[in-house]
Amino acid sequence: MMKRVAWLASLLLLVVTLHACLSHAHSNSTAESLALLDWKANLQSLTNRSVLPSWTISPRNAEASPCSWFGVHCKGDSVYRINLTTYGIKGTLHGFPFSSLPNLEELDLSMNGLFGTIPPQINQLSNLTYLDLSYNQLSGKIPPQIGQLIHLRTLHLVQNLLNSSIPEEIGQLKSLEELALQNNYLNGSIPSSLVNLANLAYLYMLNNSLSGNIPSEIGSLSSLQELYIDNNQLTGSIPPTFGSLKHLRLLYLSTNSLSGSIPSEFGHMESLNELALFKNNLSGFIPRSLGNLTDLTILQLYENKLFGPIPEELGNLKLLVFLEVSQNQLNGSIPSSFANLSNLETLFLRDNQLSGPIPQEIGNFMKMWMLELDGNQFTGQLPQNICRGGTLEYFIANDNHFRGPIPKDLKNCSSLKRVRLERNRLTVNISEDFGVYPSLEFISLSDNDFYGEISPQWALCNNLSSLQIARNNITGRIPPELGNSAQLRALDLSSNHLVGEIPKELTKLTSLTRLILSGNQLSGGIPMEVGSFSQLEYLDLSANRLSQSIPETIGDMLKLYYLNLSSNNFSLGIPPQIGKLVQVNELDLSHNVLSGEIPTQIQSLQSLSTLNLSYNNLSGSITIFNELRGLVHVNIEHNELQGPIPDIPAFQNAPIQALEGNKGLCGNVSGLKPCKLSKNGHHKLLYAIMFPLLGAAILLIVILALYFSFKSRGKHADEESESSLISASLFAISSFDGKLLYSEIISATNNFDSSCCIGKGGYGNVYRVELSSGDIVAVKKVHPLRADEVRAAKEFQNEVMACIEIRHRNIVKFYGFCWSAEQSFLVYKYLEKGSLATNLSNEEAGKELDWEKRVNIIKGVAHALSYLHNDCSPPIVHRDLSSNNVLLDAEFEAHVSDFGTAKLLNPDSSNWTNLAGTYGYVAPELAYTMKVSEKCDVYSFGVLTMEVIMGAHPGDLISTLPSSSLEMRLLVKDVLDQRPLPPSADVQDKLESVMEIAFMCLAENPHSRPTMYAISQLLAR
Repeated sequence: MMKRVAWLASLLLLVVTLHACLSHAHSNSTAESLALLDWKANLQSLTNRSVLPSWTISPRNAEASPCSWFGVHCKGDSVYRINLTTYGIKGTLHGFPFSSLPNLEELDLSMNGLFGTIPPQINQLSNLTYLDLSYNQLSGKIPPQIGQLIHLRTLHLVQNLLNSSIPEEIGQLKSLEELALQNNYLNGSIPSSLVNLANLAYLYMLNNSLSGNIPSEIGSLSSLQELYIDNNQLTGSIPPTFGSLKHLRLLYLSTNSLSGSIPSEFGHMESLNELALFKNNLSGFIPRSLGNLTDLTILQLYENKLFGPIPEELGNLKLLVFLEVSQNQLNGSIPSSFANLSNLETLFLRDNQLSGPIPQEIGNFMKMWMLELDGNQFTGQLPQNICRGGTLEYFIANDNHFRGPIPKDLKNCSSLKRVRLERNRLTVNISEDFGVYPSLEFISLSDNDFYGEISPQWALCNNLSSLQIARNNITGRIPPELGNSAQLRALDLSSNHLVGEIPKELTKLTSLTRLILSGNQLSGGIPMEVGSFSQLEYLDLSANRLSQSIPETIGDMLKLYYLNLSSNNFSLGIPPQIGKLVQVNELDLSHNVLSGEIPTQIQSLQSLSTLNLSYNNLSGSITIFNELRGLVHVNIEHNELQGPIPDIPAFQNAPIQALEGNKGLCGNVSGLKPCKLSKNGHHKLLYAIMFPLLGAAILLIVILALYFSFKSRGKHADEESESSLISASLFAISSFDGKLLYSEIISATNNFDSSCCIGKGGYGNVYRVELSSGDIVAVKKVHPLRADEVRAAKEFQNEVMACIEIRHRNIVKFYGFCWSAEQSFLVYKYLEKGSLATNLSNEEAGKELDWEKRVNIIKGVAHALSYLHNDCSPPIVHRDLSSNNVLLDAEFEAHVSDFGTAKLLNPDSSNWTNLAGTYGYVAPELAYTMKVSEKCDVYSFGVLTMEVIMGAHPGDLISTLPSSSLEMRLLVKDVLDQRPLPPSADVQDKLESVMEIAFMCLAENPHSRPTMYAISQLLAR
């Protein structure tokens, strides 16, 4: 009986205990559910779906477990894992129930829309082993409390907005095996406390702003397998202690500012597969010990200052797939041991001082797909079996001293995409030794000794966009079949011995932007169908034997900016249709037998800066050139022209040699007879004086009315502005007194004597004026009014009305203006460094313009244009953005200037206008629509951006922008201005991003271009 009672008591105790445990489990589960639901209530969705719909508790079952919810995993009834990666939630972590999830081991919230800071309460997840918050918008610093998660093995905080330094407390995570902090804005130095992470195998800190030296203690992380610290601002030398990292497979230290030599101890890292040290300031020899790294597959040392020979020992790296040592100062020959690199796919040796012959064994590399040898001093023959494996796509060997034949198997190398062999001494029959290449996009064979005739088979290269065979010994005719090359955009066959007529079939090449056939023996006329070249921008047919008349259809090539028909036998007159080529900047019709008068339509060529009509039989007056105020260089010698020369700088400053041989010319220029005034001339002089005075008075009334209208409406009010009207028609803005200012300017410039001039332009000349107050101003004196007084007055009015209302740090500050019959000028703040164009064209100034300054200049211009387009009412389109119209102050801050052609956009009009702008910067759609929009400035900004990065106007490069990311990388590497020191790590990526923005701005379709506001925001990041 007693035993039965004891047994029943035990059973009762067990039931009570079990009930208590179950109740406790339900209690924990319910607490976790409610805590997670509280966090969910503060979340939003990045999509249209509801937020975590499965996270709910039924009213009938208030104690439901969260273990069945999406992304929640349990052990027993307690949550141990939450995985919501890529679910599309938006919110912060401040409501996350850290204290309510004591058993949580894994937390993955990556690829969502989380923002705000990482709360210090994260240390309450004491059992956490895995934490991934990557690809969100978390900001602020990494909380030092994260160092208390002592069980953490994986920590991923990739691609957020985290800043500040990496906390030293990271070194307390002694169980950590993987640390990924890349793609943030972390700064400061790398903490030496990392030495405590004995289990660390993967360390990623690339794409931040980390600075200082690399701690030598990293060499003590004996478990390390992958180390990425590239794309930072690290300085100093590479620690030799890295040689102790016996298990390291991947080492990326590229795109920093590391200096010194490559440690010879690197040869001890026997497990290394990939080594990237490119884009630093490393110097010295390439260590021979690298030949010990027999597992190495990738070796990238380019864009450093390494010198000396390439060590023979690199031939031991038989597994090597990618080798790039370009853009260093290496010399000597290619080691013969390279014959052992049978797995090599990519070999970049460009832009060094290497010489001697190329080992013929390189042609045996069966997997080679990219070979760059350009920019060296190689001699001898090219490898004869370069395409043996049938994989070669890029073969670049230009700018060397190669002689003899091209590789034998190049004829059948169907994989080729890009070939550059120009500027060598290669000698082959071009009609026999090249084949059909279905993938070929670009080939340049210029400046060699190729002979034979051009094969019609080039037309079978269906993807060919550029064919360049200039300056060789090519004979025969141009094959009409080339007209079937639908993708062709550039064709250069100049300076050969071609004969016959220009095939009219070429006019089917409607994508062609450049056609250069100069320096041959072509005969006949220009095909009447030439107007079909609707995309053509550059046409050079000079130095041939072409005859007949210039066809009227030449006026249909509306995108043309360069036209050279000189040194031929063209006869009859200049066709009036040439006036339709409103984008032409350079026009050369010299050394022909053209006759008759110059058509008046030529005054429409407002973009024209260089004109050569010399050595023809042209007659009549040249007063029509008074309209071409943008003209800079002119040559009309040896014609039959007569009358006064135009009163514009291009003629007034021209050497007498450019005007001689015309018996009837006169003017106030040394070497010409003065012009005589007839009675009619006296009347004309009287009209010339009275009409400008009348026009000035009318314009002044209009300006005053507009000004007071603007002032009364109070737009863009500025308390510092003290605009007032004073005598001499001068608006005084700021603290200047108008009358005194007028007198001082006239006196200081000696009535605008040429000796005081600091710049000249088609619209006016600029003078530096130091006032008695000590202030220095820049005065733009407008050219005197003549036949084009209405247009000039409009330009003056545009500039005044635009500048009165503008207030922006990146737009030149406007002080006032004077409009009178005697003098008309505008007064601006003087900017010490002058124009951007002047700085870029000067060798020393180009060096002083480092990459950080250049990026800031681009940003400044973008902010200015964004302000004009978005913050002015109505919006203002500049229309003439160029490097001449961007001024720099003493700190190299950019200021946009010259609003003479600016246009206020009226939303109720279609904004049709006459063409304005500087050649090379004008958006292509203006040639055929004449419709102004903000996207015209966007295009000009794209050109300007490339000019700043290249150090010179991009010219023809605009028409051959890259179509792939690889081509873009190659292009950016090619075009960077070499005068400044190499860009630092943080600027290098920025330059590539800026170039990408420039490419978007240059889209042919204006609707495909981004807005200046979007560009300004992108650059501000």
